[in-house]
Amino acid sequence: MELDPTLLEVMACPACRSPLEPDHAANELACTGCDLVYPVRDDIPVLLVDEARSRNGA
Repeated sequence: MELDPTLLEVMACPACRSPLEPDHAANELACTGCDLVYPVRDDIPVLLVDEARSRNGA
């Protein structure tokens, strides 16, 4: 997963507006505020709440 560090600084969770942390091994962006994890497909973050999954799997 290749994401520009500057882009990561300005991106925020669409659900709660908290910063996102990259999980390079899983190709995901994890919210630091709520329980959502967003996929990254072909190096493009999919920041849609409908596409996110809960970190705990619920």
